[in-house]
Amino acid sequence: MGIFGKGKSGGLMNVIRCNEDNYLVWKWRPEGQPTDSTSRENAIRYGSSLRVREGEVAVFFYRQKNGLLQDFIYGPHDSILKTDNFPVLASIVGMGWGGESPFQAEVYFINMAEVVQVNFAVPYFDVFDPRFLDFSVPVAVGGSITFKITDPQAFIKAHRLINFTLEQLREQIHDAVKRRVKNEVMSAPARDNFPVVQIESRISTLNESIEQALRTDLEDFGVSLRRLDIGRIDIDKSSPSWVELREMTAAQQKATVMAQTQANVENILRTQEINARNMDETLAIQREEMQRAQRLQTETQFIGAHALNRQADVLGKAAESLGSVGGFGEGAGSSGINPAQFMTGMALGGALGGQMAGMVNNMGQQMNTQWQQAAGATQTPPPMPGSQEYFVAQGGTQTGPFSLQQLTAMAAAGQLTPQTLVWTQGMPSWEEAATQPPLAHLFTPAPSSMTPPPMPGATPPPIP
Repeated sequence: MGIFGKGKSGGLMNVIRCNEDNYLVWKWRPEGQPTDSTSRENAIRYGSSLRVREGEVAVFFYRQKNGLLQDFIYGPHDSILKTDNFPVLASIVGMGWGGESPFQAEVYFINMAEVVQVNFAVPYFDVFDPRFLDFSVPVAVGGSITFKITDPQAFIKAHRLINFTLEQLREQIHDAVKRRVKNEVMSAPARDNFPVVQIESRISTLNESIEQALRTDLEDFGVSLRRLDIGRIDIDKSSPSWVELREMTAAQQKATVMAQTQANVENILRTQEINARNMDETLAIQREEMQRAQRLQTETQFIGAHALNRQADVLGKAAESLGSVGGFGEGAGSSGINPAQFMTGMALGGALGGQMAGMVNNMGQQMNTQWQQAAGATQTPPPMPGSQEYFVAQGGTQTGPFSLQQLTAMAAAGQLTPQTLVWTQGMPSWEEAATQPPLAHLFTPAPSSMTPPPMPGATPPPIP
């Protein structure tokens, strides 16, 4: 395919059109003008017809004193040359000629629908491995590009259309493609950090990066890149550098795998050691907790006995003090004994004794219950038959059980009142002591059997 074809129309009244089917740029000439003429001036009669097909653009060049002027007529177009359609032509056609004067112009038809393909082949060149910069591998690249003209004004600006051929354009683009492909392939291993021995598997990535760079490069030629296809990337595997690099790569890969395996083994052993230490620490903590729990349990079992001893000491001191109330004193009878103090001391002593007995009994039962719970016992022995015992609620705390004798002493000491809550087996709930028949008599004052002694100096009553 030639870039230019021959003009097939001419005459005084010209028909300006392109009948070529396979072209990229074609120059129209009037009838009778040689095809290889270098003349830049064609006499065109104003009023001639212009026909531009779909996908074509007709470019009119006018050489004027103020430079080269251009009119671009995009197809489809079929009309008579008029100033309405040619803004530049309107300014250069003299109205004094009545619109019949010829004007000088060169006319080029540019095919914007034509897609041009250029095959390229880059012979072997050295590509260096980023790991071993002293070793290079011979690499060759082959493929093709397709492009087309999308901006006629940029294309015309980039080229002198006179005597320009498509072969020249292909050669120029082919050289630009080779430079770009070689540059991108050489820099890719270091830029993307991959071994040069893997470059054959990087066709897709390289194709994308080269295509993006070529789009900018081809703009300088006034054409647009439609597609880039890298068909092959070949490595000269017979070269000594390739063989040596391959061996070094295999050795490095083996060392890397062994180092990684060793690191994994060390990590496993380190993890096992840490787990073992954690297990030992956990077991030690559990043993300490168990020992602490056993000590607390033992202290809980014997704390009752300790409290009993303390209460016994307190009650002993109280009994000793109360016992002195019933001793000798002023105002006693002929025997030196104060009967009232003596009776009060007896009553209080009995109450304290009963309280001590109840406390001892209650503490013993509590300790017995704790020991039984520690030994796994779930039941306590029932009271002896024929004995009725009561539990007493004092200060929100349950004490007892107490026998009737103990409750009698407690009532005498004021520790058991008619309002004190009591409970015994068979009762549905806690009740006041005064409501229980077995306990009601404890709160009835007994008649005094003693006659108070006469006042000093008084005469005793007669004996009946």
